[in-house]
Amino acid sequence: MRAFIDNLRLAFGTFLGNPLRSLLTLLGIVIGVTTVITMMALIEGLRIKVNRDLSQLGANTFMATKWPSGFGRFNWAKYARRPNLTLDDARAIQESCPSVGAVGPADDEGGQKVATSNEETRPSVRVVGATPEYPETSGVTLASGRFFTETEAVDGRNVAVVGVDVSEALFPGANPLNHEIRIKGRSFTVIGVLQRRGSFLGMMSMDNLVIMPLRTFQPLYGKNRSLDLNIQALEPTLVDKAQDEVSNLLRRRREVGPQEENNFEVVTNESMTQSFNQLSQVITIAGFGVCLLSLVVGGIGILNIMLVSVTERTKEIGIRKALGARKRRILGQFATEAIMLALVGGAIGVAVGFGLAFLGRWMLGFPTVVPPWAVALSLGMSSGVGLIFGIYPAYRAAKLDPVEAMRSE
Repeated sequence: MRAFIDNLRLAFGTFLGNPLRSLLTLLGIVIGVTTVITMMALIEGLRIKVNRDLSQLGANTFMATKWPSGFGRFNWAKYARRPNLTLDDARAIQESCPSVGAVGPADDEGGQKVATSNEETRPSVRVVGATPEYPETSGVTLASGRFFTETEAVDGRNVAVVGVDVSEALFPGANPLNHEIRIKGRSFTVIGVLQRRGSFLGMMSMDNLVIMPLRTFQPLYGKNRSLDLNIQALEPTLVDKAQDEVSNLLRRRREVGPQEENNFEVVTNESMTQSFNQLSQVITIAGFGVCLLSLVVGGIGILNIMLVSVTERTKEIGIRKALGARKRRILGQFATEAIMLALVGGAIGVAVGFGLAFLGRWMLGFPTVVPPWAVALSLGMSSGVGLIFGIYPAYRAAKLDPVEAMRSE
């Protein structure tokens, strides 16, 4: 134990004796560890945000849609050939699936501009055409006013429910209820304002939207479009059963063969989470690749500085061996110095990574969280690199002949 403490003292003495040279040598390790800590903090924060945002959609809801969702590359031409989902499909699901509580067919069009006589939004509003079941099947909640009724939906009335972003842009400091807005040259009466939901995955605002009856939406944006069928199970425990019932019904209605894949998608919170996890694994692997490359560069720096250290301290090594220091003591001394150098670089990288994670949380409002395993792994990898690249210089120092070493200048 005493020998180990002496080795630590000598290692810190060497580091403090040449701080600038040591820090420049450790730059690769600092960059590698910083990369791991920062990327793991971002991925963990993104995972937390994904779960939080998906929970807003409701625990017992899912969606049947023509198009795939999630992350990755898709053959869009293949999906475009699929038949559309229609109101008849929605009615069939409601009537024939006993585990389904409600079905809310909807369609939307992004990049729209909404205006009043005095104000105008940017062309970034998402206009949604929906049925009265939309709030319970899509996780939206009213902050004031009301949603449109079945009569208004069937008649295709010019009524609209707006998100907070639209309300604040068009009616700053005022109550928008019963006021007029214009979309594509048509006037709509605002009958409700949604509660604020924030952004989805930190990218798309969920408050920058206008919801109108589907029968009003279709003449504006086209009737021959596929609908998204937002579906609510009777109970959270019946979600899996409801998904099976919907899938089987749609396969029969769309005449999908027993061995053929679905020509529609059933999207759940779990499927989107799985898709995100697959993406995060790719990012993690890429991050570790960058980390390993930086650690190898840092390891070569450690190898270089330790060889220089052995050369500079040849006479010291000879004196210690002449006084009775064994080979393993010399080996342990220089191996400890290499590991401590790498650990110092790892600690600096961890500190910088924590700083960048905090900066992201403070400036961007992103819930970055550094997982403890990432810290342990980073320090373990850096110390391992120090040991691997420090073995040869330590072995070279341990095998020096004491007499020849003492002669050196």
